[in-house]
Amino acid sequence: FGAYDPQALLDASWAGIPAGSEFPGFDFTPGAEFWALLPVFVVITLVGGVKNIGDSVAMQGASRRRPRVTDFRLVQGSLNTNGIGIFLSGIAGTPPTTVFSSTSVSLASLTGVASRNVGYVIGGAFVVLALFPKLPALILTIPSPVMGAFLLTAIALLFVAGIRTVIQDGLTAQKMLVVGIAFSLGAGVEHQTIFADLIGGTWGRLLDNGMLIGALAAVVMTLFLDLTSPSRGGRLQSKLHAASLPEIDAFVRGMAGKLGWNEASLDRLGAAAEEALMSLIPADQDVEAEEAPRLIIAVQPETGAIQMEFLAVFDEENLEDRLAYLDEESEGLQEGEISLRLLRHYASSVHHQKYYGLDVVTVQVKGSR
Repeated sequence: FGAYDPQALLDASWAGIPAGSEFPGFDFTPGAEFWALLPVFVVITLVGGVKNIGDSVAMQGASRRRPRVTDFRLVQGSLNTNGIGIFLSGIAGTPPTTVFSSTSVSLASLTGVASRNVGYVIGGAFVVLALFPKLPALILTIPSPVMGAFLLTAIALLFVAGIRTVIQDGLTAQKMLVVGIAFSLGAGVEHQTIFADLIGGTWGRLLDNGMLIGALAAVVMTLFLDLTSPSRGGRLQSKLHAASLPEIDAFVRGMAGKLGWNEASLDRLGAAAEEALMSLIPADQDVEAEEAPRLIIAVQPETGAIQMEFLAVFDEENLEDRLAYLDEESEGLQEGEISLRLLRHYASSVHHQKYYGLDVVTVQVKGSR
């Protein structure tokens, strides 16, 4: 049907050295054009970072056989790696590596292959393709309808992975509003020339990017909702030590008392705070309270509940994973797992985010007046 044209394959040589563009060199005297484009590149870099975080979270969900919570230490590593890749791409004058990160999520979901060793092999294959032009020419002869069907499947899988990431922590009215408006704006602006017709210039062309507009809308709306929240919480700085328990108990009970919670709800909140603290404290801790890691507790009232956020320097297994595995362990409880069972009993939800040098444990407790 004329859809396959092998002429480019026949014309390609069997071996050769890639002809790169001439290195432009460095210029440490930026002119007016540089300063005019700098805000644009700053915005694009921030949006690209947000996109990379989402890709990394979705990739963890797609690559694990057993569902586990997101390890934000890997997200940090991915963000750092992409930053270095973008920097090196800018020096070499090539497209940034972060452009292709979303495709990895779709490929992992489609093939079920997410091994790092496969990634190393693919990297070596790219080097081979660059040295033997006949091979990439063979790939480029794939008819457009065939490639279109593949891209349609990949985009569909990526969309599902994004939706799964959004709903994994539950949907609230605020989250649905932010996601819905951001997605609608991004989809509406994509492939249009709205801003180019209104303001023109470089800013107009860049603002017609759907990903940029959608991400900016999500960030701005999230900040606005946080700043205008009618329920302002409190914050306490303490130590990750059992001696801090009375201070923490008085703090969380005081916040709940302002909401008019009854005595049973106050007891449940205090018990959840105690078990969260004891679950974070290392079993072999043998230091004075003054030498213990710093602990920050943020309390935020919500509708019919209170959310407590524990921020501490800690490096152990994720509490969410340990809570999930408790049902699979019928005997032989280790020290500290009783606290985890009690925490799961008192709290309506527990989330644990691990970063390098920082752990964030979020506990939500429902109460009544």
